[in-house]
Amino acid sequence: MNSLKSFLYMAFCTFTLSITLNGCSANTSTESTSLGKGDSKKNNVTICTEPRPQICTREYKPVCAKLRDGSVKTYATGCTACADSNVISYVDKACAQTE
Repeated sequence: MNSLKSFLYMAFCTFTLSITLNGCSANTSTESTSLGKGDSKKNNVTICTEPRPQICTREYKPVCAKLRDGSVKTYATGCTACADSNVISYVDKACAQTE
């Protein structure tokens, strides 16, 4: 009976961890776009899609997100950016500081 309890406990823990980690991944699509007029560099833009992530890991890999109103904002990760319903897309770097 103890081995059955142990098995069920491990199965439950594995299932719970799987569900939690799946919540951390943002539902996104990536496309390459040029950075500006005449710019030959390419920048991967990740577009946030529904459903939005509910749980994100605590780490710092800054991204520059484009908001629905056209402004930009730095978020800690792509997951935290896409968790905000005002975010349309992001690129993998912090936003440039404006003064």
